[in-house]
Amino acid sequence: MTTTKGSSPRHKEVWLNRGLARDEPALAQVVCYDSIRSKSALMLPSVPLDWTCGELSEGLHCFHSGTFFECHEHWELVWLAAQEPEKTFLQGLIQVAASFHHFQRGNCTGTISLLRSALRRLDKYPDVFAGIVVAPLRVAIRSWLEALEATPQSSPPPFPQLQLSVRGSVFSNRS
Repeated sequence: MTTTKGSSPRHKEVWLNRGLARDEPALAQVVCYDSIRSKSALMLPSVPLDWTCGELSEGLHCFHSGTFFECHEHWELVWLAAQEPEKTFLQGLIQVAASFHHFQRGNCTGTISLLRSALRRLDKYPDVFAGIVVAPLRVAIRSWLEALEATPQSSPPPFPQLQLSVRGSVFSNRS
């Protein structure tokens, strides 16, 4: 994930549709990140990630349906408004989505590079963080890297599905 995508017409369109100029700081409200529209919104030091609404939910649906570029776009809007430690966590998830987009386009080198980078970020988090069960995702990333870096290259496993955690329990949110 890069922060220099402002020149992309699609990215600029997403920003303008959300009521943000590229150079304005992103602001977050308490309920959902779907409300990144108001300049007068309250800036919070840390906002819990709500995977049931707004851009996070849309991105999750895209991730599970294999539309990884769109997933990346949804989650990047949240990432721009997030504070640490959620910001780096989201960056890792976005890199996972972007890596699979590269894979779908036949860019194995880009896939490996982004998966490695995502794993470096996600390895710093506990097994469950911000509503996501991280441990199986890390296992899936390692399986993908093993398959893609093997000589000769082997078939990668299926794309992982993110598991949500709710009050100590885990459930799979497959759309």
